[in-house]
Amino acid sequence: MSSYGNQARGSRRLASLKKFILMKKPMVKSILLLFTALVAGIIVLVSCNKSSSNGGTGRLEVRLTDDPSVYDAVYIDVQKVEVNVSGDPGAGSGWQTVPLFRPGVYNLLDFRNGIDTVLAAGDFPAGKLSQMRLVLGDRNSVVIDGQSYDLKTPSAQQSGLKFNIHTTLTGGIVYRLWIDFDAGRSIVTTGEGSYILKPVIRTYTEAIGGSIKGYVLPAAAQAQVWAVQGTDTLLALPDTATGYYFFGGVNEGAWSLLFHAQDSISYKDTAYAVTVSTGVVTNAGTVTLQKK
Repeated sequence: MSSYGNQARGSRRLASLKKFILMKKPMVKSILLLFTALVAGIIVLVSCNKSSSNGGTGRLEVRLTDDPSVYDAVYIDVQKVEVNVSGDPGAGSGWQTVPLFRPGVYNLLDFRNGIDTVLAAGDFPAGKLSQMRLVLGDRNSVVIDGQSYDLKTPSAQQSGLKFNIHTTLTGGIVYRLWIDFDAGRSIVTTGEGSYILKPVIRTYTEAIGGSIKGYVLPAAAQAQVWAVQGTDTLLALPDTATGYYFFGGVNEGAWSLLFHAQDSISYKDTAYAVTVSTGVVTNAGTVTLQKK
């Protein structure tokens, strides 16, 4: 166990943790079954994803938000989001698609005053992301005094709106990147009753909490790992061959880890405390459950 663990403190809390978690098990089981059926690739309460185990990828969420404007509505047709993973802003290669949750038309004015929506999310190699490209369709429009007008997109932008992001991903950490449209400055009138979309965009990125990783042995103990902070209770099912477990996108602060042996006849449970920092993968080391 690394210096993050505190066995003496953990053992004193073991009894209360077990009682708390046992009360939570029916609820957690129901949630796990629901999310497993609906979204196999998203980290929810259980995380035993192989891509996380190698420590080589970070998860990126792309969100859309907007500054205030005087229009009734501003609709943009989002068809693709890409990031350049080459780390070189001048590189023509290195573009990878961020899978969209829902391609189609969004009203920018639905996402003002701190409201946002998730456009896309995916796992990418740890390292620098130099640029992003937002590809729009042709169903862009603006509503002014109840009248809808098409928003034409300059031909130079039809291959995608490209902008620099200069974000560095740490393996095992979840990041949110906001595309902040300035709708008021992004629409230009031609003076002939038509309007052109020339997006004015800024981006900003934030690491969402940190992560916890480690190993629990032996395989014969069939261990479950529970992480508890206040009312938050998370479950990880370690890899059956290596004992590796991982919790991604957890809040910073103190967490209690309970290592529960499903073979409770032969092995003892144990508990430790770890401290999580935002943007950092906390290595809880290797825990070996002792025989009774």
